[in-house]
Amino acid sequence: MELSLRIEVFAADPETSGEFYRRVLGFEELSRQQVDGQVHYLWMGRGTARIGIGVHRERVDPAARRVPSGTEIVLEVDDIDSEFSRIEATGWPLEAGLKEQPWGLRDFRLHDPDGYYLRLTSRQL
Repeated sequence: MELSLRIEVFAADPETSGEFYRRVLGFEELSRQQVDGQVHYLWMGRGTARIGIGVHRERVDPAARRVPSGTEIVLEVDDIDSEFSRIEATGWPLEAGLKEQPWGLRDFRLHDPDGYYLRLTSRQL
């Protein structure tokens, strides 16, 4: 039986977080749920990757979401150089620039507006 993965993150402002995933990471909004006119949940997709963005109105210290105590969200792409150039052009701050890693893949890292740690990496061949 095939297995797929989706993740959910929780944002103080799902609309701001959704804009990051759209503008910076190239996701598209697949659906949204609103409660009393406020965005309660966004369902985002790019290729086969799916990220749900739920609302959590209380602020969370972004340091709690950083590695090694938090979770690293890894997104694999076919062309890491193009992805890096495209994201760099958005002006979004990077945690670490494009680098070849000892395990043979190239990657770079950044945080979303709520402090979730993301690594964009070349695919394992």
